[in-house]
Parts: sequence; structure tokens; C-alpha cells
Amino acid sequence: MTTAGAGAPGAASDDARPGSGPSRRSLLRLGAAAAGGAAAALAGRGAWDAAAAAPAPAPVAADAAGRVTVPFRGARQAGVATPQPAFVALVALDLVAGADRDAVTRLMRIWTDDVERLMAGRPGLADTEPELAQVPAALTVTVAWGPGVFTAAGIEDRRPSWLAPLPAFAVDRLEDRWCGGDLLLQVCADDQVTVAHAVRVLTKEARTFAGVRWVQRGFRNSPGTVAPGTTARNLMGQVDGTRNVDPDVEPHLVWQVDDAGPWVRDGSSVVVRRIAMDLDTWDELDRVGRENAVGRRLADGAPLTGAHEHDEPDLDARDALGFTVISDAAHIRRARTDDPTHRFLRRGYSYDDTPAAGALSDSGLLFVAFQADPVAQLVPVQERLAEADLMNLWTTPVGSAVFAVLPGAREGEVLGQALLV
Repeated sequence: MTTAGAGAPGAASDDARPGSGPSRRSLLRLGAAAAGGAAAALAGRGAWDAAAAAPAPAPVAADAAGRVTVPFRGARQAGVATPQPAFVALVALDLVAGADRDAVTRLMRIWTDDVERLMAGRPGLADTEPELAQVPAALTVTVAWGPGVFTAAGIEDRRPSWLAPLPAFAVDRLEDRWCGGDLLLQVCADDQVTVAHAVRVLTKEARTFAGVRWVQRGFRNSPGTVAPGTTARNLMGQVDGTRNVDPDVEPHLVWQVDDAGPWVRDGSSVVVRRIAMDLDTWDELDRVGRENAVGRRLADGAPLTGAHEHDEPDLDARDALGFTVISDAAHIRRARTDDPTHRFLRRGYSYDDTPAAGALSDSGLLFVAFQADPVAQLVPVQERLAEADLMNLWTTPVGSAVFAVLPGAREGEVLGQALLV
């Protein structure tokens, strides 16, 4: 439902009449304006003098954020459980024809070395713009494999059963240009130049073995613009990610923690879904309609039955007419489940690309989810949302891909080593 406000009709003024000079009311207004201007000028001069007399603020290291580094070596790759930077480039690549296990092994050696260097704020081995590597800005690079790598390397027997395209959902309108891929690089940092440089280095070094299939770039609030711990908002103005998994508390939901094999343990899966937003029709919806579609207040993200963002929603609450306060098709109701395993770690980003001719925008969400098993954890939730989520009126999935996130590389190891030896 849309609402429109009507302005009050203008009242006739008696400040001036034809053939007469300025009225007394006009003169009083001019006098008040002059007095106000003089007061403002005096106040401004006072503020200037006070500022000049105040001691200068302590200098702040302007490049502090740029110097932040994230460790590369470890049992698990960075970019999953590490704090989420402001910018991302998701790069899918396809192996060249004829690529085999040797080619994959050589590529992993190159990437392991370059990623370790770049994350430490050092240039890649063959970096032609080494100065750009000196601002790591919390850079993380996460490497993942699609089904094609397992086929090319002759290790199909080691491919996880869940490593396949997600099942078709009724709301999907997938485009080939945003789907699939043999390899994935998730490059994140708090500086766009850092992201762009890392992508350039890693794709350039891979060109003998793989070519770029698609690149999706996204963003969220930069450091210092919102209070730490604030839930990000998407371009519809909604808080996005309130009930997220904490990988430190429930690592089994994010990481492979069993002993099925050395390459499986400490790995994960990542699902990338490109979700287009119809912001033009969303703009026509009034605030009440927007909140009912989501089931949360826009101002603070609290459920319609609560007072604070993280309050548990009361799905049984009813209004004076007997209707449920949170609609049966509200997003938060459709996304909820009594099964504690139907959860995953979301690390989403917004995108805002150049619109097609005649369109106002090409915006949406890069839905990035990490989980131990996407078929068991994510698919049931997506099926419920596809069936009857009110947000489907304004959102459309146009891209989808699934990748296996490799375990980390300990000292002396290469990414994917346990699979390739």
C-alpha cells in the first residue's frame, strides 16, 4: 500500500496590498532578520575566537586503518570468521582447456605465495605496481574450488556431495553471466584500491591456467562510520544479518570439524547469490508496508513485537483485530526454523552498478553465506523463502554459485595441498 501526503492550501498574506508601501509586519520581519544576522555574525566570531584559543587536537595516524594486516597462515583461511571489511570483489574463474592436476598445483603455489605477500602488505612476486601493495587495509583473500577443479585434477572421488549448483527455486531468474565457476577468489579489504590491486595481481598471475568468468564487487559501511557491532543495512534500508551465526560459538555450522579427511577438516563451503532489488517499486511502498514485509522496524531493526533489534520475535502475537502482528509471509517468519542446524554465516555486501538505458538503478545484495553443508543448512531456508516470502515482490535472485572453501595453509604448506599430493 502506498501513502501520499497533501500539503495545506496556502493562506493569503496581508503583508502588502496593491498601491501601498511595506506593511508594519514586513518591517518587523526585516528588523528581526537583521538582528538575527548580526547575532549570528557575533556568535560566529565568538566561535572562531574560541576555536583559535583552544588547544589543537592530538594528531591521529591517518593511515592507521591502512596498516592493518590479517594473518594468512593457519588451519583455516581468513575471510570467513575474520571481521568483515568494507569492500569485496568476488572473482570466479574457469580453468583453461586441458588444465590438469599439475596446472592446478602450480596455480595454487603461485596464489599461496602472492596471497601471503599481499595480506602482509608486501608486493606479489611479479608485482608491477609494488607501491599499491603497501596499504593492506585488513586485506583477506579466500580461495575456493568449484566442481570443475576436482574434475580437471582427477580427484572426483574427493569432491563433496554438496558441491553442485543449488536446486532451482521458484523465484530464481538466473543469468549465466553471474553463475558457476571453477575457482573463486573472495578479496576483501577496507580500501578499494587495495582490493583492485590484489584482484589484478592474482588474476594476472593465473592467466596461464584460468580466465575470469565474472567479477562482482560490493560494499558496506567503512570503518569509523558506524559504531562497532552495528548490524549493516542493505540498500532497502533494512538491517541485514541480525541473527547471524557466531563461528566461535558454533564452529560446526561453519567449518568442517570431523575427521573425514585432512583436506576436509577446517574447510567450509561458500554460496554466492546475486539478488537484484527493485528499488523503484520499493520506493512506492509506505513505511508500514515495508516493515510488515520484513517483520522488523526500519528505525532500529527490532521485530514488530519487540523493543530492541536482538529481541526474540513473538510469532504468536496478535493485534486488536486478531491478525498476527508479524505476517505469515513476513521475511523473518519465513526465514526462521525450529531446526538449529538450518543456519549459516552471512557476509553480505551491497552492489550498485551502472543501470541499463532507461532504468534508474541496478542495485542489490551480494548474498555470501558460509556453512559446513549448504544442502543441509541453507537449502531448507531458501525453499521456505521461495515459497511465500513477501520480499520476493521486490527481490530476484539472478546469480548463484557454490564453491568448496579450502582449509588454510600452515607454515610451509600450499593451499589445497592435501588434495593435490
